[in-house]
Amino acid sequence: MGAKKGKPGGPLSRGAGAGDGDKPVGRRVLIVGGLAAAVGAAGLAREELSHLWWRLPGVEKPRVAGAVDFRGAQWVEASTANWRRADRPDDYTIDRVVVHVTQGSFASAVKVFQDPKHGAAAHYVVRGDGHVTQMIRELDVAFHAGNRSYNERSVGVEHEGFVDRPSSFTDAMYEASARLTAGICGRYGIPVDREHIVGHVEVPGTDHTDPGRYWDWDRYIRLVRRARTATA
Repeated sequence: MGAKKGKPGGPLSRGAGAGDGDKPVGRRVLIVGGLAAAVGAAGLAREELSHLWWRLPGVEKPRVAGAVDFRGAQWVEASTANWRRADRPDDYTIDRVVVHVTQGSFASAVKVFQDPKHGAAAHYVVRGDGHVTQMIRELDVAFHAGNRSYNERSVGVEHEGFVDRPSSFTDAMYEASARLTAGICGRYGIPVDREHIVGHVEVPGTDHTDPGRYWDWDRYIRLVRRARTATA
């Protein structure tokens, strides 16, 4: 989330999903036993087809209701309007973690991500006391970055608070978020550095400023590296 450039930004001011060009694949899905016919009839682009093969029976990864990717996280599902079903990293390589700040409370972030009219949501929300809620599976594409390519290649992590309030970023939040990001980096072989762990403000084409100047990047990367080493 985060405040938009040039604006103070009220709580939960995002609207990132609407401009992503990120929409669920509609009726142009592959029909069992009719792949060739579907390709010919719909004239789908080769690139799009390369990201649909996993929909064939027996190919897609199994999904368990309520299962989380980060041990200790609480599962609260985001509205299906705010993310796109995928099978990452088999269809899209995951090579980025995007750090966000909610510009509001933890509860308001969770609530708005469950709103189908919001058009955006992140995979995770980290509360000030270190509690982690997962709202979208890592294998799926969350509409969080305001950039379709970055949505497809990244995991989005929201942090409760405000970009202009240093007190938002607590020790417990840094520690929990670092463990979360370390786990993500370990699962997908993402280097722990500032090229691959970025702020929302660094996403090309974004109009957001989070996590803002009070987010301690040196401390955060150090904590992620420590957590990554401990679990390697």
